[in-house]
Amino acid sequence: MKLDILKSLNAERDARRAAVVVTNEATGEQRLVKAADVARDPLKDVIEKHIRSGKSGMAEDTPQGKVFLTVHVPAPRIVVTGAVHISQALAPIARLLGYDVTIVDPRTAFATQERFPDVKVIAEWPDVALPPLGVDHYTAFIALTHDPKIDDPALVHALSRDCFYIGALGSRKTHGRRLERLKGQGFSDADLARIHAPIGLPIGAVSPAEIAVAIMGEITARLRQGPQKAPDAPLEKTLEKAS
Repeated sequence: MKLDILKSLNAERDARRAAVVVTNEATGEQRLVKAADVARDPLKDVIEKHIRSGKSGMAEDTPQGKVFLTVHVPAPRIVVTGAVHISQALAPIARLLGYDVTIVDPRTAFATQERFPDVKVIAEWPDVALPPLGVDHYTAFIALTHDPKIDDPALVHALSRDCFYIGALGSRKTHGRRLERLKGQGFSDADLARIHAPIGLPIGAVSPAEIAVAIMGEITARLRQGPQKAPDAPLEKTLEKAS
């Protein structure tokens, strides 16, 4: 790999931005495609597919012939507000799937290392805890407390960043009230449409563990399939009571 390509690649990796090295099999020529440039690249479709999968591989019959794509994507992260029962079930599932997990909750009785082993726990209010975390495009953000004093400022922070997924626990009625509060803080309908609520795939989840599975399923779909929204159907109203 040429030094200029390596330097540019390292800069993208340090900034937690995806990048792909395209190698022409016939000529050995290499070029770097940054995430910001994918939409204008002649191999746009195949590059997007490989970035979504996070896997390197060969692509044949492209406009540039047979090429090998070496994919570099940041490790995905999940930030959760709410050290609740759903979070306790979700954290080990997320870690098994390769996510770094951070739990944020100012309630020190809940936000403990004993309840969340092997996970970063921050017992602070969101306005203190979230800015240093560097929430970015490879971050999934989840609000689970049902407490507007905690979830609302956290959602404000997430909506102001390029999170690939934002989800919030609660029934449609609860979410409707939440949307009105967030609209009062200046967010548009398009901004608020980014929030997946009721959270999780519509699998009829009831227990905290089942809800955690539904949430991780929706996050995985969003990460791997792109921006299309998961099926628009509510989870059971027991979501509103689960914590």
